[in-house]
Amino acid sequence: MYLCLTGFLPGDDEDDSLKYQLKVLSEFEQQIVSLLGHKSLNAMASGEWLLTAEQGQQIAALINESIPGDLDIFIGGEV
Repeated sequence: MYLCLTGFLPGDDEDDSLKYQLKVLSEFEQQIVSLLGHKSLNAMASGEWLLTAEQGQQIAALINESIPGDLDIFIGGEV
């Protein structure tokens, strides 16, 4: 299992297509899990969570990637 970030247009009922996707490298997983207040990656496996703008910025800085600020960004576990 790995963490995946996905992005969609905010509040757009007409266009629900995926606009952004990023597989998080395993070396960052535990730090992100802790940042979000979970105990383990398995504890996050039960769904996807909408990130706040602040959480998105913190994760972007941690993984040294640009995450679009104009999208609703979700994080979840993928198999």
